[in-house]
Amino acid sequence: MTKKINPWIPVTGVAFGVAALLLAHFGNPGNMGFCIACFLRDISGALGFHGAAVVQYFRPEIVGLVLGAMFMALFTKEFKSKGGSAPATRFLLGAFVMIGTLMFLGCPMRAVIRLGGGDLNALVGLVGFAAGILVGVAFLKRGFSLRRAYSQVGVEGFVLPVVLTVLFVLFLAVPALFKQSTEGPGSKAAPWILALVCGLVVGALAQRSRLCMAGGIRDAVMFKDFNLICGPAAMLVTILIGNLILSKFNLGFADQPVAHTDGLWNFLGMALAGWGCILLGGCPLRQLILTGEGNSDSAVTVLGMLFGAALCHNFGLASSAAGPTLNGQIAVTVGFVVLLVISLLNVAKKEK
Repeated sequence: MTKKINPWIPVTGVAFGVAALLLAHFGNPGNMGFCIACFLRDISGALGFHGAAVVQYFRPEIVGLVLGAMFMALFTKEFKSKGGSAPATRFLLGAFVMIGTLMFLGCPMRAVIRLGGGDLNALVGLVGFAAGILVGVAFLKRGFSLRRAYSQVGVEGFVLPVVLTVLFVLFLAVPALFKQSTEGPGSKAAPWILALVCGLVVGALAQRSRLCMAGGIRDAVMFKDFNLICGPAAMLVTILIGNLILSKFNLGFADQPVAHTDGLWNFLGMALAGWGCILLGGCPLRQLILTGEGNSDSAVTVLGMLFGAALCHNFGLASSAAGPTLNGQIAVTVGFVVLLVISLLNVAKKEK
């Protein structure tokens, strides 16, 4: 039975939608106002982890999300340093989630943003994401687990938030240290102060609401609890209304910004991401929020996603507007095999 809706959840969805609209209006790429995977990819490029010149920019939104969640967790006394739950496996899963999202060209949240802008390719991706979640749920029901996390020394939970903050300060003070696109999606950015504020607000709200796209579908399937799914639903309605008001709604498959029309690989890329998110216990947004709460396992997952982005652009795995690459198709296929092995091995350990 569905629990009474937590009001923080739709509020967070609306805030995310408004932030995405504002950021796109003031400079971020179209239908990519607030994409976790895309922004981590851009940060990976800004740090020199990959050489794709069109997707390199140190996105303040990511820093804001982590710090906003951290400040809220400290305020509510929910900040707890913990970790030790299969960190190497989580790093690998984070990399394959990124490979899946960059096959589709966006995280689950960007899929909602794209759908709100009329991009029907996003609908195919969301169906794939749900299919991957169903596979992951099947393993959860069989007892899949990456083991419990343990309390750690207090400073451990602050490591990645502090590192991101220091890098961001350096980015503002000495921008020449970082790579920055002069063309392509990486060259399109809202003013840094707006980007940071949007990240802080959404991060704080997401910490309170526990907003998670993968978790919402998982809860609906496993527990008939549709609470969390209200967040993405509110976000979709907000973005749809905003795009209609701004005359930026373009219904169809073709001529969508930073997107391709290969339905099969849009589906499979997001299916890989959905399965990986369930094994990890949360979507890319949720991993950033948990990082802000002091979870070092999620911090390792975020590092895995940065690594995955580097792999995608150093080895030609990422899709483009022209469609997926052969290397990317091979990587996604390998990803399904790796996730199957991880799923089976961790169920087996549970049953012994």
